[in-house]
Amino acid sequence: MTGGSAGPNVVVFFTDQQRWDTTGLHGNPLELTPNLDRLARQGTHLHHSFTCQPVCAPSRAVLQTGQYPTTTGVFRNGLRLPPTVPTLAHHFGDAGYATGYIGKWHLGDRASLGPVAPEQRGGYQYWLASNALEHTSDAYDTVMYDENGEPVSLPGYRVDALTDAAIRYVDAHQAEPFYLFVSYLEPHHQNHRDDYPAPHGYDERYRGRWVPPDLAALGGTAHSHLGGYFGMVKRLDEALGRLLDALESMGILDNTVVLFTSDHGNHFKTRNGEYKRSVHDASIRVPTVISGPGFQGGREIQELVSHIDLAPTLLDAAGLAIPEEMQGRSILPLVRGERSDWPDDLFVQVSESQVGRGVRTARWKYGVVSPDADPTTEPGADRYVETYLYDLRADPYELRNLAGLTSHRVVADRLRERLVRRMIQAGEAEPKIEPATPAEGKQLRVAVNEVGQ
Repeated sequence: MTGGSAGPNVVVFFTDQQRWDTTGLHGNPLELTPNLDRLARQGTHLHHSFTCQPVCAPSRAVLQTGQYPTTTGVFRNGLRLPPTVPTLAHHFGDAGYATGYIGKWHLGDRASLGPVAPEQRGGYQYWLASNALEHTSDAYDTVMYDENGEPVSLPGYRVDALTDAAIRYVDAHQAEPFYLFVSYLEPHHQNHRDDYPAPHGYDERYRGRWVPPDLAALGGTAHSHLGGYFGMVKRLDEALGRLLDALESMGILDNTVVLFTSDHGNHFKTRNGEYKRSVHDASIRVPTVISGPGFQGGREIQELVSHIDLAPTLLDAAGLAIPEEMQGRSILPLVRGERSDWPDDLFVQVSESQVGRGVRTARWKYGVVSPDADPTTEPGADRYVETYLYDLRADPYELRNLAGLTSHRVVADRLRERLVRRMIQAGEAEPKIEPATPAEGKQLRVAVNEVGQ
């Protein structure tokens, strides 16, 4: 389909560093996300949704391109997306869509925190963004940059400022098919203060209340930061409601595919010295909902879905061909109930904190780390050591690491095979993976028939 698409509009509502369990969909008791929960009841909820890489730039590159970080070369922050790599903006633009980007980009030259050169904007036609929004704005001081690289100050709390801009864009383009990507900073911390500045009054509303089990057990900064973090999530959900209301008021909601997801999670300095960059679900699991044509009916997909699958899904939903270079697959067959050949595991790459790799099944998590590679300069390695093994059925918050236990040797061996296969499928060379130091499991025993679950 080229030269004037009749397909649905597409809006991506993209948050930053949002855990899956901030939502009512996943049992959060604080009623933070009534609009997202309602959208899921009307559309499709991806219950088990994960990033491919738990850090900003790589995960964003995956969503824009449908390719793994080691394929595009954006394997860590500070690396720009090569202009030669096609993005969703190119594909939708070629099909006759108006394309727009609002918010945090994080895929341009590291030398610029704010303006992004035209050739580094991923093919988007309309542009109101900042390369590193956390460094050019604060909660009540939003500054982004237009197509000419000029600063634009927007009034209101930052979430509201971006949402107002998104509604203005939709209003201006409602008579033509459009693809709009709105990239919020929240609920990411404010870097220069290491703080989570919620709207006035929202931090107090949620401070000292519910704490996710992993954070309650492990500590970190959760007790001082969760109030602001949850307050940010609440305002994001209110912004989603406003955007949906705007689409409905224009009579185009039923013809608009809306994707809600986040780039990665947040472990609040419990797994390493910062907030993400690990194979744990706290880092990699995110909330994901899709609504609109093809996704209606209140479905909940239980299969494991990765960010690598979202770009193909959006193109498929618009009736556009999925390019061969994309490394994921559309979830529309899952939505239609065609589940026979969907993978029962997913693959994760980790950079900056370590050169790590992981594979997750419905029950098991297996992670390896290279002891030799530099995580800031090397995208991968030829040698890894087993570092993590979790039984997610018995230990869903990954509080007991089983790596090296002789009782689980058969599990680790099978998962190592899965991981190697996944690495090769992603375009990596076949690695050497050394076993963890053996230890007795004492009372723990695993039956062979449990390994593949």
